[in-house]
Amino acid sequence: MFNRRRITAALIGLLVLVLGGWLVKDAVGGDSPASPASSSSPSTSPKGSAAVPGTDSGLPVKGLSTLPSQAGDTWKLIEKGGPYPYPRNDDVVFENREKRLPGKKSGYYHEYTVKTPGSADRGARRLITGQAHELYYTGDHYGSFVVVDPAR
Repeated sequence: MFNRRRITAALIGLLVLVLGGWLVKDAVGGDSPASPASSSSPSTSPKGSAAVPGTDSGLPVKGLSTLPSQAGDTWKLIEKGGPYPYPRNDDVVFENREKRLPGKKSGYYHEYTVKTPGSADRGARRLITGQAHELYYTGDHYGSFVVVDPAR
């Protein structure tokens, strides 16, 4: 009987530690960037890009005009508030499951389809917006991202 109580107490203690660690990790680490800001290289960030939201992510910065023209079309729709070509899939929460964007709380990011000419479906291109006015682009279905400077 004494051993059974010990084992039960040890299991409960272990469960409490694991759950507590998980909660602390989410509370403390949930808003940390996916990659350090110091990894940003001067060759990918133009002069004065510090004013572009998202540059602290360490991701390369590209001007909107350097992306496919359909990205500019999607950006215009985002600025207008729609309507979007895929209403069930656009302006929905982007969960950042791949952890390639800075870690933020659920609901922070929203995604929008960038049309791909000749594609039978939505294609792989997306614009992602953040609540602090960040704009990110992926051309490979969340495999990689760049920070977008809409003014360039």
